[in-house]
Amino acid sequence: MASRSCCDSPLDGRRHFGEGAEMCTPGRVLPGTRLVHLAKSKAKTKWAYEYQADNRGISRRPSPGEMAQATTKIEDYAFLSDTQTGALVSRDGCVDWLCFPRFDSGACFASLLGNKQNGHWRFFPAENVKATRRRYRGDTLILETEIETQSGAVRLIDFMPPRGENPDMVRIIEGVGGEVRMHMELIVRFDYGHIVPWVRRRPEYDGLEAVAGPNALILRTPVKMSGKDLTTVAEFTVKKGDRVPFVLTWFASHKNPPRNIDAEHALKDTEEFWEDWASHFQSKSKWRDAVLRSLLVLKGLTYAPTGGLVAAPTTSLPEEIGGVRNWDYRYCWLRDATLILLVIMHAGYTEEAKAWREWLLRAVAGSPAQMQIMYGVSGERRLDEYEIPWLSGYENSRPVRVGNAASNQFQLDVYGEVLAAMFQADRAGVKMTEPNWALMVALMKFLEAHWQDPDEGIWEMRGGRKHFTHSKMMAWVAFDRAIKLVEECGCAAGDQFERWQKIRAQIHAEVCARGYNPRKKAFTQYYGSDALDASLLTMPLSGFLPPSDERVRNTVEAIERELMHDGLVLRYRPEQCGVDGLPGREGVFLPCSFWLAMCWHILDRKKEARELFERLLDLRNDLGLLSEEYDPREKRQLGNFPQAFSHVALVACARHLSDEIVLPGARIHGLASVVETSR
Repeated sequence: MASRSCCDSPLDGRRHFGEGAEMCTPGRVLPGTRLVHLAKSKAKTKWAYEYQADNRGISRRPSPGEMAQATTKIEDYAFLSDTQTGALVSRDGCVDWLCFPRFDSGACFASLLGNKQNGHWRFFPAENVKATRRRYRGDTLILETEIETQSGAVRLIDFMPPRGENPDMVRIIEGVGGEVRMHMELIVRFDYGHIVPWVRRRPEYDGLEAVAGPNALILRTPVKMSGKDLTTVAEFTVKKGDRVPFVLTWFASHKNPPRNIDAEHALKDTEEFWEDWASHFQSKSKWRDAVLRSLLVLKGLTYAPTGGLVAAPTTSLPEEIGGVRNWDYRYCWLRDATLILLVIMHAGYTEEAKAWREWLLRAVAGSPAQMQIMYGVSGERRLDEYEIPWLSGYENSRPVRVGNAASNQFQLDVYGEVLAAMFQADRAGVKMTEPNWALMVALMKFLEAHWQDPDEGIWEMRGGRKHFTHSKMMAWVAFDRAIKLVEECGCAAGDQFERWQKIRAQIHAEVCARGYNPRKKAFTQYYGSDALDASLLTMPLSGFLPPSDERVRNTVEAIERELMHDGLVLRYRPEQCGVDGLPGREGVFLPCSFWLAMCWHILDRKKEARELFERLLDLRNDLGLLSEEYDPREKRQLGNFPQAFSHVALVACARHLSDEIVLPGARIHGLASVVETSR
């Protein structure tokens, strides 16, 4: 956060590792350097940097922090949220991703997708680190990271207080034992790690201010700070019992900075907020803690002002390391909204369910022909996709994308999701109003005319529209749930009711005739295809066919044979079917593996189902977080993080295996919306 006048080099850093500190193989080469392999032994591999003149001809050796910098694995991050935006914090206490003021705003810390020069905020001791430990405090999203050195130990307490207009990130350094000399390094780069701010001291507001364009940040702390190489740095000593606060606050640059908050009061309020929310969850399941942590993540992914929920707080974390399957998930998918509505409703959070239902209804309001599959957190429709050339991508996975072109796709399945959610909500007491039912009738009228059209499908294929079997099945779900809203919930349909019944029967017959491949002995990805697709695991869960149907059992067995990798499930095999229009591969899709566990459970393979579920729980990181995909070969998580639907699927599967869910044949419908995926 130093001013431009402080700049004498594009490289900077104060990170110090002494002799014997753990060094990871560098994950990226810094500007002005090249990596040189010096020696290799059984004990360790040694690396060094041969430095070269930088782009202005000035020769300098990179700092120890630059030489030590290595890419943090996706699963090594923690998630913070104030229910309007979120941050990712690495295991060693570095904030590598933060968007202010909303989830989908430009990041001011973007080193997650580049390097430290794209912005981060880090505290670290001056001496070697002996050990680090971290946890969430109780049932909250307050992160505590303990750092132990030879001379003592400190606890880094990170949180984002739920707020109104101005978001804060609060970091408190607590002395746990002994005496530790600490360093702070703050590099602010607005607009996704691109814009260097102008920095000035604001004594009248008791802080250091960074401004660029519409954005401004103010950092308040009792610690003396200074500028060096476009970086704000500080050195201070923490003794046992000390508590040193740092409060970073965003505000619109045309306004004065907001009033300072008391870090300790904010900590107490934040803890009470999360603990109170968590206290409403009641469960005796053996997996209660895992389910509650997933529910807390889902609450953290909520944009509180509107009730919308983002699929993830990040963009462009890759589905294949080094590949191009990198997407922006900081938006609200209709599918996700229905999934969350049902999961939260079943967990007892009726008010959140009402808010999410209202967001969904506002989003789809208007012409049914213009309904999108996703929207911005406030219902924005224009989510134009573009690439950011100055970010190198997570582990060189390019391009980095902002926006999502899939927002313009046609996907039949979302109609089934919306109707299933409305039906289940009505049955749970969130009653359908007359205006809302009129909107549902309009959606059904549109679907009557378009269910026979090809679409891009649940996986947002970019290789052209097809008659995807899952999409047709979910069109059937839409008509089935609309009919049940009339039969069981008292909604009026007039002469449309009989027409819906005929179309429901027509779709069912077509899917069974054209979606099932007798030669393959399975329902396949699209009509006439030999390729399998894990989305069809939802067929018995949605009530389309009973688990006892031979075609269902055959399909599950075929998916086990052809789409399982190391005991986990792929969505499909892109290298074989070529339907998604993209090069490369991807990891196993975690929600699909949860679906398989649910299918095994209803097929009376309960022991296998529980073993698979327990294995999936083991894939969570130490804080209970999951991304969208997993690489069994490299033993690491892939994709945007944390991923809403992985946690939705976890909650649904736990309920299923605990026999808290009755199958559709027993008159409980809409489970398709619980087990559907968001991608």
